Order: sequence, then structure tokens, then C-alpha cells
Amino acid sequence: MVSALPTTALAYDSVAEGTELPEIRTRVRRADLVRYSGASGDFNVIHWNERAARAAGLPDVIAHGMLTMAIAARIVTDWVRNPGAVVEYAVRFSRPVIVPDDEDGAELVVSARVAKKLPDHRVRVDIIVRCGADKVLSMARAVVVLP
Repeated sequence: MVSALPTTALAYDSVAEGTELPEIRTRVRRADLVRYSGASGDFNVIHWNERAARAAGLPDVIAHGMLTMAIAARIVTDWVRNPGAVVEYAVRFSRPVIVPDDEDGAELVVSARVAKKLPDHRVRVDIIVRCGADKVLSMARAVVVLP
């Protein structure tokens, strides 16, 4: 079952295990990588220079891992409507997000579901992030505390 975004604070008692969060689709373009580099201070050349990326063994420029992680977290923060409700968040990077030098960039598709209701009004949400056929994050999980 897919639920719509709540208009008020999400309550622990209203959440069921197995609930699917509304999917997020977003595009990452080279210009986004430049902006993220400036905001984060991460100017590693593999995020903007094709020659350097290829010399490092990559097929092309890749998105910052932390940018991918932040995009993935949005599915949870949008759902709970309170970023402060997130008390744990962790991922493993399984594949890089290749960002072509064109107008389309790379599309990330983020899906998630309520995996488990825990004690103390905590809820574990499992997240899946795909870029094309590739799963780019593995073991992506967030824990939120709900009223």
C-alpha cells in the first residue's frame, strides 16, 4: 500500500509495518554537482572532470556520495514532515551515480517502506535508491521518532 504525504504530524499509532512511502524521482545534473561541491567543500575532481574520473577507473563523472545520501533521506523527511524526527540514518554505497554531461543527467528513483515499528515510538524505514537498473545504495535505513 502507498500512502499520501500527511498534512499534519505523523503519529506512531497511525503507521503500519509494510506501508510504502511516496516514491521520489529526481535528476542530478553536472550543474548540481558544481553547486554541491561549493556547498560541501568537496571539490574532488572525480565529481567534475571526466579525464580525472576515467583515470580513477570510473566510466565518467560521479555524483558525491553524500549528495546521493541526502537525496535518499528526503523520502523520510518529506513523509514525517519533520527532519528532526530522524534519529538514525545510515547507508552503504554499492554503486556510483554516473552523471552524464547532457541536459538529462542521471535520474534517481527513491522508494521506501516502513520495515518495523520499534519501542519508544520509533519506526525503522528501509530505503532503496536506483539509478537506471543499478541499486546505488544498500542497507539504507532511517529510524524516526513519532509522537
